Amino acid sequence: MSVSQNPFANEMSPEKKDIAVQGPLQNSLRWWPAAVLLAVMGTVKAVPTMMESPSLPVMMAGFMGPAVVGLLVVLWWLFASRASVKEKIAGFVGFVSLVVATSMLLHLSMQGMSTILYLVPSGTAVFGLVLIVFARQKASRLIVALTCAALMMGFWDLLQLKGVTGKFDAEFAWRWSPTAEQEYLRSLANRKNMSPNAGSSSDTSTADSSASRSAESAEVVTRASSAWSEFRGPLRDGKLPGITLNEDWKASPPKLIWKSKVGPGWSSFAVAGNRLFTQEQRGDNEAVVCLSADTGNSLWVYEYEGRFWESIAGAGPRATPTLADEGLFALGANGHLACLNPATGAVKWKRNIDIDSDRKPPQWGFSASPLVHSGLVFVHAGGAKDKGILAYDAVTGEPRWSVASGDHSYCSAQLGTFAGVEGILMQTNQGLQFLSIADGSTIWQHEWPVQNYRAIQPLVVDDLLLIGTSLGEGTRRITVKKESESWKISEDWTSMDMKPDFNDFVEYKGHVYGFDGNIFACIDLATGKRLWKKGRYGNGQVLLLPDAGQLLIASEKGELILVKADPAKLIEVGKLSAIEGKTWNHPVLVGNKLYMRNGEEAACYELSAATSTAVPKGSL
Repeated sequence: MSVSQNPFANEMSPEKKDIAVQGPLQNSLRWWPAAVLLAVMGTVKAVPTMMESPSLPVMMAGFMGPAVVGLLVVLWWLFASRASVKEKIAGFVGFVSLVVATSMLLHLSMQGMSTILYLVPSGTAVFGLVLIVFARQKASRLIVALTCAALMMGFWDLLQLKGVTGKFDAEFAWRWSPTAEQEYLRSLANRKNMSPNAGSSSDTSTADSSASRSAESAEVVTRASSAWSEFRGPLRDGKLPGITLNEDWKASPPKLIWKSKVGPGWSSFAVAGNRLFTQEQRGDNEAVVCLSADTGNSLWVYEYEGRFWESIAGAGPRATPTLADEGLFALGANGHLACLNPATGAVKWKRNIDIDSDRKPPQWGFSASPLVHSGLVFVHAGGAKDKGILAYDAVTGEPRWSVASGDHSYCSAQLGTFAGVEGILMQTNQGLQFLSIADGSTIWQHEWPVQNYRAIQPLVVDDLLLIGTSLGEGTRRITVKKESESWKISEDWTSMDMKPDFNDFVEYKGHVYGFDGNIFACIDLATGKRLWKKGRYGNGQVLLLPDAGQLLIASEKGELILVKADPAKLIEVGKLSAIEGKTWNHPVLVGNKLYMRNGEEAACYELSAATSTAVPKGSL
């Protein structure tokens, strides 16, 4: 029988069959581990976004987890992909080179953590996904994977980071788009060219040269002439008694008086007579600015060299100026503390609390709005040992005392009185302190240490105190009692039904109104139990009008909302788009004039008032 006639002539031996089967398999990648890793990456990234108030561990997992998984994708490629050694080395070297090159080309605002948060996770995800799809295409899979990864990582080079929302979602713009700050600086330069005498130079104060402003600079501006002397009002509680607003905004809508551009910063306003005092960033200088309450025009500006920037909140001062009889006190994000003449902006004295406390600015900068009382100025610095809270002479700026405190806080010192004893309340990452005004000695303290930050003012209701803590730690109520010569501080409850971040709350008739995550809510003061949660205003701020039982809310989007303080349900009675851009700053209401600002613009609205108490004006 010939070979061609033999039916078994073409049948392969078992050994040859194995070789024939193994050949294609050896050319194909073991893709399923990469698919599992990419699924894990997507899950880790998505979970925090689906939670209203993710805890710090969950949030950190959402931030760092995708990059960690991305590194595991690289390890899969090197050790479990079944690619050839030559292909593995070429892929690893090529991918690392792309990461280095695209990282170096990132916009200044994207450099640093953006490589870990965005570039590496997206690059490894695309690299792994393409290799999965082209697992059997040995000749082209690596070239296609590296090309797609280069395009993905190169996309980040086209962007600039504008900051994040209250939920820590990144906000981007095209790299070539001018920022709001750049446009503002351009407008200042044009204004200076038109009126050369209206400019300001580093570490100096200058006033507008017009006759009307020269007349206004003759005012004697004191705390007595101020209706809103400091951060969140005279008692730092966000309350404005003496006014009831008309709730029919359709018939009597808020009237825009003026709107003007401002520099970056998260300051609010102090108000006295016709003057608004705030802070902003102007390029490489921080600035304390006095605006006309009637027009929004600048009356004077005090500038000094200093720029603070971080990727979450961007550039600019964080604190709000404080008006006292001794002057206007302002603290910059890098620690520049100045006492100014509120009428002219002239410098009375200045200090650097970073030097005095021997520490660098914390992550979000020095944020404490100065507290002025009994001839002293108090600021939180968070330095080591006894350099936590600093007290200066309000007239001379000379140090008077300093005591230990938490090493970081974005709260401000405020006054409190318990059992007839007046002192200073200061909330930090270590808990709540109540200190002697005279020497800073501890009267009592409540320890509640946290790893994250505190940025919410303690809320005082008679002998009760509410302490809010960010990133899912909730709100705690404590009771302060003095028994004979000793103090008793009892923890009443800690509620997860009110989990504020940096959004202060208010109390009205036994109920607390504020933000649970980024949704407005109401809880029972007695129990901490939630009564309702409905207002989707982002991470905004709230004012209380106690005579009317009304709440004025500034949403994160710059909306103005009038709400009834009703424990049964959310009742909106008016809503208005007031300013453009992300708004975390506290609004101010003086009489029926509302002042709002953010890091881009400021505005004044006249609200229709049913009743109003006269507002004090500055005296000549």
